[in-house]
Amino acid sequence: MLEKEHNTRVPLKMKDHGDSDSGRFPSDDDEKITGVRAGEFEERGHHELPPDPDAHLSEAERAKIDRRLLWRLDLRLIPWLCLLYLISFLDRTNIGNARLDGLESSLHITGGQYNATLSIFFVSYALFEPLTNILLKRLRPSVFIPIIMLLWGIVMVTMGLTHNFQGMMAARWWLGFTEAGLFPGINYYLSCWYKRSEFGIRAAIFFSAAAVSGSFGGLLAAAIGQMDGIGNKRGWAWIFILEGLATVIVGIASFWMVFDFPDEANFLSDADRQRVLRRLKADQQSSAEHEAFKMEYFWASVKDWKTWLYAVIYMGCDGPLYAFSLFLPTIVKALGYQSTIAQLLSVPPYAAAAILTITVGALADRTHQRGLCNIACSLLGITGFCMLLAGTSPSVQYAGTFLGALGIYPCISNTIVWVSNNTEGVYKRGITMGFVIGWGNLNGVVSSNIYQTKDSPLYRPGHGVVVGYLTIFLLGGSCLQYFLLRKENAKRRAGGRDYWAEGKTEKEVESLGDTRPDFYYTL
Repeated sequence: MLEKEHNTRVPLKMKDHGDSDSGRFPSDDDEKITGVRAGEFEERGHHELPPDPDAHLSEAERAKIDRRLLWRLDLRLIPWLCLLYLISFLDRTNIGNARLDGLESSLHITGGQYNATLSIFFVSYALFEPLTNILLKRLRPSVFIPIIMLLWGIVMVTMGLTHNFQGMMAARWWLGFTEAGLFPGINYYLSCWYKRSEFGIRAAIFFSAAAVSGSFGGLLAAAIGQMDGIGNKRGWAWIFILEGLATVIVGIASFWMVFDFPDEANFLSDADRQRVLRRLKADQQSSAEHEAFKMEYFWASVKDWKTWLYAVIYMGCDGPLYAFSLFLPTIVKALGYQSTIAQLLSVPPYAAAAILTITVGALADRTHQRGLCNIACSLLGITGFCMLLAGTSPSVQYAGTFLGALGIYPCISNTIVWVSNNTEGVYKRGITMGFVIGWGNLNGVVSSNIYQTKDSPLYRPGHGVVVGYLTIFLLGGSCLQYFLLRKENAKRRAGGRDYWAEGKTEKEVESLGDTRPDFYYTL
């Protein structure tokens, strides 16, 4: 978020605005698409706006058009992207449901080997995730996202055809590799369409698909498990095969259902395209502009202390997320319920988490207090896992799974939006989100190994590790980030960072991104 400049600010001293050196040449296609010549957005300073197609209208008429445009963007972008992430999360976590339907006995694997199949997914996922946003920008969303979906759908089908531990390990490695680009890519993609104050609720709705997939996954697994024996395949194999085929079908449809960035999206009219770009530019986002990749953007992300503190915060919620989603069916079964009942009882905690995730997204957008939202939710999660850790009765432990879900899921989307709000520049934002999400997912290796069969039925060591993650990394990291950002904002309001812009042209000041003296961080 960019807060208004304090009345006592000392004006920044800048040189006269110089020529653009974007290296991009005008083309007839660019002029036809946007109504202005190519490269013009790069030449504009961050206080200048693209041409206004509604300049002749009243404020009330302009507001009505803006609401209608936002509604159109939501209908075109959000539902399909939610479906994609629902499928993605379902495909990476359905191995927990498959376990209840005899995966281990069929493949003759031990509890430790099962945990290894979980771990290897996160290794390949985390290794390739930081690179994917660059590929998304280079290849275009309408090409990159459908291709990776087709690939991981095929991998999912092969998981249902495996006959041993080695085959399952190979399939899980490639599943992590092919899925790595979706979550950071779509969050980055959405941040290039919406204002900072609009992004939180939409990211929350998008991520709530993960919680819905938990509910849906349990119901679906219970139904597919009834196919046990058909075609000489066990129920767990059919879970992978049918869900993989569904992913392939959705991936093919995505070639037509996923759109490119605002300056190239084909569902927008010329006037609407100008309106979208104008909204972003007014929000002082470089996402509204073309930007050539340079290594300096990579190093800007690496050298930014916020990148690594956000990575710590994100690991504090992402590690518990995977521990929860991968082992909830096992935890519920350990309370004394049989396979199908355990699948069904895993549904309500996810449904509650989806509702709170969207609520927190809306609240954080309205209050601009993302850090405080993280802190409040983390306390819920800590309470829930303490109930699981100390409780012995099934009712207390099952109630703990509700609070655990409520404390984890809202923090995932809220943290990602917090990162996006406070990182300016097309490539720097994409790289930073890749690092943060990649590091968080690497902690899935830890999550995959903390619930050991020998600790059944109470799984106290696993619950204890999750409590540690939530307390030290999520709660502690969020508190530290909140106070550091608040301190930095105070320095900028007092003019303590104005020297960063002295002697620079307006274009050079804009290139400073979130280190501009007039950029105020979302708390």
